[in-house]
Amino acid sequence: MWKRKKIDIQNQIQTIRETLYDILEIHTIYHSRKEMFIKALPHASIFNWKEMVESRLLSLGYFVEFDQLDPTQSAGPVVLHIGKLEYLKKTQIPWTNIILFFLTVITTLLAGAYMNQADPFSNPLLVFKGVSFAVPLLLILTFHEFGHYVQSRRAGIKVSLPYFIPGPTLFGTFGAVIRSKSPFRTRRDLLDVGAAGPIAGFVVAVIVIIIGLSHSQIVEEVSGEGLILGESLIFKFLSWLVLKDVPEGYGVLLSPTAFAGWAGILVTMLNLLPIGQLDGGHIMYALLGRNQRRIATVATLALIPLGFFLWFGWFVWVALVLLIKIGHPPTLNDQVPLDTKRKVIGWLAMFIFVLSFIPVPIK
Repeated sequence: MWKRKKIDIQNQIQTIRETLYDILEIHTIYHSRKEMFIKALPHASIFNWKEMVESRLLSLGYFVEFDQLDPTQSAGPVVLHIGKLEYLKKTQIPWTNIILFFLTVITTLLAGAYMNQADPFSNPLLVFKGVSFAVPLLLILTFHEFGHYVQSRRAGIKVSLPYFIPGPTLFGTFGAVIRSKSPFRTRRDLLDVGAAGPIAGFVVAVIVIIIGLSHSQIVEEVSGEGLILGESLIFKFLSWLVLKDVPEGYGVLLSPTAFAGWAGILVTMLNLLPIGQLDGGHIMYALLGRNQRRIATVATLALIPLGFFLWFGWFVWVALVLLIKIGHPPTLNDQVPLDTKRKVIGWLAMFIFVLSFIPVPIK
C-alpha cells in the first residue's frame, strides 16, 4: 500500500512538471498525498503565467494558490500551493485532535488526582481532585502550541491543529505537537513560528508557578522520601520571590499547580534545545543559518556526559536526536535577512532556555 502511494505521488509530480515546464522553471517540490508546494521561477517572457498555470492545473483536477517568496522582488521566485479539488471541497472535523485532547484531559486529571492522594478508580468523581494540576498544565501546553499555530497562520504556513498526546507518565501526557504541512518560506517565518510557542508557554508557566508556590508548603525534609525536583534559575528566583528564604533542613512541598508550572518550564527547556526541528533548532537556524548544525552538534555531545554523570534521561534525547537529525533543513529562501526585532526575539527565546535549563530534572 505504501509503495503504491509513493508511485502515485511520483506520477503526480511528473505530470505537473510536464504540464508546467514551458511556463515555470521548477526548483523544488515538497509533496504529500493531498497537496504539494512548488518553488519555481516564472519564465520572464510570459506575462499571463498565473492564468496559464491555473487553467492547466484545473484541467487536471487541481486548484492552485500563489505566494511571492520575497515580497520585495516582484519578479522573483514564487511558491505554488497545489491541491486536489476534491479535498478543497471537503470541510473535515478534526476528530483525531478532539479525541486526543479529551483523552489528555482525562489522563492529566488522573495524574493530578493521585497527587492529591485521591483514587478515582474507587470513586470516579474523585478525578476532579486533579483539576488544580490538569488545568494549568493544559493551559501551558495550549498556549505553547497555539503560539506556533497562530504565527504559522499569520505567515501563510499551513499547519495542523495541536495534537495532545496522553500517556501513563508522571504528568499524564507526553505533551503536544503541531504538524507543518508546508515548508517555511524564509528565516523570518522560521523565527516567528519557532519562538512564539516557547515564549507564550514560558509566560503562562511563570504565572502558574507564582500562583502554585503561594499554595505550597514549607515542610521539614525527610531523607529518602518523595521525588526531588531539579530547579532552574527561573524557578529558584520565583521560589525566593514568593516564599523568601527556606530555613535550613526544610524544603518546599509543591502544590499540584506549582508542579504543573515546573513541568511547563521543563517542557519549554526541552523544546528549546538548539537541535534539528525542535523549537530551539528553528530559532538557531533562523539566527545563524547553516551554522546551526555546529551548535546542534556541540549541544548533542554535551548531553552525553550529562547522561553519564547527572541524569540518565538525557540519553533519551540523544536517541531522539539520532531520529530527527541534528541539522535543520533550509527554508525556501534563506537569503532574506532577519530584522533587528526578530534577532532580539530569537536571542530572548534562547535566554529563556538558559533560565529554564535543569541539569538534573528528577532524582
